[in-house]
Amino acid sequence: MPGSLTLSLHNAYETLAISVPTVVDAARGRLTREACDERLRSWARKIVEHNDMRIEVHGRENVDPATTYLVMSNHQSHYDVPVLFHVLGGTLRMVAKVELFRFPVFGRAMLEAGFIPIDRKSREKAMESLREAKEHMKAGVNVWIAPEGTRSPDGRLLPFKKGGFHLALDVGVPILPVTLQGTRRALPRGESRSRRGAQVRVTLHPPIALASYQTPAGVDALMTDVRARIESAL
Repeated sequence: MPGSLTLSLHNAYETLAISVPTVVDAARGRLTREACDERLRSWARKIVEHNDMRIEVHGRENVDPATTYLVMSNHQSHYDVPVLFHVLGGTLRMVAKVELFRFPVFGRAMLEAGFIPIDRKSREKAMESLREAKEHMKAGVNVWIAPEGTRSPDGRLLPFKKGGFHLALDVGVPILPVTLQGTRRALPRGESRSRRGAQVRVTLHPPIALASYQTPAGVDALMTDVRARIESAL
């Protein structure tokens, strides 16, 4: 099916539609986590429905709603974001590249809602972002990181960055590995026209407890194991 710029613009409108009230509520001191959660759930549902995505989920039994996770997934498309919010629900925030926070209204809304900007060009600023993510998880917020750091151009896993794994070992919350397959069909990297009808498969793997990785070589071993689980469902 050919891509549609109209569909992409419609989805951009839906994003703006939740960004404006978020910024307004924040300015008035009325913004709550619960309001942000509800807006994100509604936004994700609308995006999935507008795109006529057919989402198949495996491994729901691996997710305990009462547990806080550091979610790690592969990154294939901008549509990874609404798909994960749609599937996981609850309180979920993401670590996102700092450039996204520079967009008018949208960027401010992300910041006010608790999304975490990361500047990968500055190690010092990146570490500040990871410390902020740590505080989020201590408060019971699930945080999502794409350890590749950017979208894959062909769907194959890119090399992983270590920052998120250091964060996981520091905080001690389990990692929930997630494999996304099919979101590239909705909008491949480098394209602006969205496609309807993508068949998307989301695999929620068993969480990885971190006690056995608290060793000098733990980061590398943890990164290898998370990568293996994500890659197993591609």
